[in-house]
Amino acid sequence: MNSAGSSKAKIGLIGLGLMGRPMGLNLLKAGYALTVWNRTAARAEALVAAGARLAASPRAVAEAADVLFTIVSDPPALEEVLWGKDGALSGLRRGSIHVDSSTVSPALARRAAAACAERGARFLDAPVTGGTWGAEKGELVFMVGGEAGALAEVEPILGVLGKRWFHLGAHGAGQTIKLAMNLILALQVGALAEALALVTGAGIEGEKLVEVLQSSMARAPVLDVKAPLLLKGEYAPSFPLRLMHKDLGLALDLGNQLGVALPATAAAREVYNYVKGAAKEDLDYAAVMKFWKK
Repeated sequence: MNSAGSSKAKIGLIGLGLMGRPMGLNLLKAGYALTVWNRTAARAEALVAAGARLAASPRAVAEAADVLFTIVSDPPALEEVLWGKDGALSGLRRGSIHVDSSTVSPALARRAAAACAERGARFLDAPVTGGTWGAEKGELVFMVGGEAGALAEVEPILGVLGKRWFHLGAHGAGQTIKLAMNLILALQVGALAEALALVTGAGIEGEKLVEVLQSSMARAPVLDVKAPLLLKGEYAPSFPLRLMHKDLGLALDLGNQLGVALPATAAAREVYNYVKGAAKEDLDYAAVMKFWKK
């Protein structure tokens, strides 16, 4: 088998949505042989046109790959592509590495790691942050749980997809950090929407609040990306609200398991839940602003 970190490593990619498709294109541009699969096959067209091979099933992707990447929407989707009919686990090659960049529970990451070990493969939970723009530019940040040796082997590939990666501990550590980080992002954007509602309700332009925030202790990089969207009311999905809602639920589940109270997260999820239920289309999580415009 080719070394997983070699430029000749064969890569499999399952999940060709907002994040997976640009990740795949960057791998092809870097000269990697890429085999792909997606539940909706039409989403593979751009990658096939760029040189990827479309497989008939998740199992066929795994059979062709030295390194298998998965990036799907939620825990049930990951369970289906791994353990479902013609699932990837049944085709995983001995000595290969499975890198899961979905955002799921730490428990599911550990379960996937154990299943990979039974096949003689290694597993890394490696969820990402950076949004669609980060995926397109190859500037994602990976939060990694698993063996340092496996991470070292895939670092050349991660370097094509991202600008930084952090080895955070054993299996599940990457997912734990990702859920904690998304909790903060959800609260920050929710707080900004709430503050804008207060300011504009007082007859002051929202831009004035953002201008002051950018020069204050309350400044956060997320303002640079999300504040313009909230001010304009433009919510094309870069990080879909439905996925942020899902991640807040996963964080609350983890808090319950650990006996850690997350009252601000619980309150935020109620707000995101309202907007998700009221939305008629797929929106970015910045659309939480709609709660105050109801």
